[in-house]
Amino acid sequence: MHRSFWLLVIGVLTGLVVAITAFSLQPHALRGSVIDPPIPAPEIALGDFRLSEQRGKTVLLFFGYTYCPDVCPATLGEMKQVLKGLGALADRVTPVFITVDPQRDTPEKLAGYTAAFDPRILGLTGSLSELESVWQAYGVYRAEQPAGKGGQYLVDHSARLYLIDPQGNLRVTYAFGTPVEDLLSDIKAIIRNRR
Repeated sequence: MHRSFWLLVIGVLTGLVVAITAFSLQPHALRGSVIDPPIPAPEIALGDFRLSEQRGKTVLLFFGYTYCPDVCPATLGEMKQVLKGLGALADRVTPVFITVDPQRDTPEKLAGYTAAFDPRILGLTGSLSELESVWQAYGVYRAEQPAGKGGQYLVDHSARLYLIDPQGNLRVTYAFGTPVEDLLSDIKAIIRNRR
């Protein structure tokens, strides 16, 4: 009877190991708006940055502006949380913030703004024609509102995060307010090539 008990224990443990291994090998179900099949991400060439030079890294991309009162700081705060949550894996991610307000967002202003959230977030701008081609390639909506008192104005803009995999493919987009845990889960799966 003692021997039968140990055989049963060994059988149960073996079954658990097989089940856990099978589960861990399952492909990860991405949690954003999945682009299936993935498509090559349109090139971005702004300043010294070239998206094509980011191969081997996962790129987390957002379009916004430094004077944004709500969506942009919230999204950059989420990017900061993602980088923190990735720990050592954060070295394999390039977080990018591209302006939709080139009149006011100078390279210096963008650098200071993004660094306030995390110095690893790249703030990019360019000429209006350079930016317009990037906005169009990524389907970014933007519209300047009439200036108010003091000459300040708001810019309405789309608020999606784009996830580009290490092979340079656009894989997933995320609506504003997607939980950080979902972003982390997807990025880890892409980095570990489980998706």
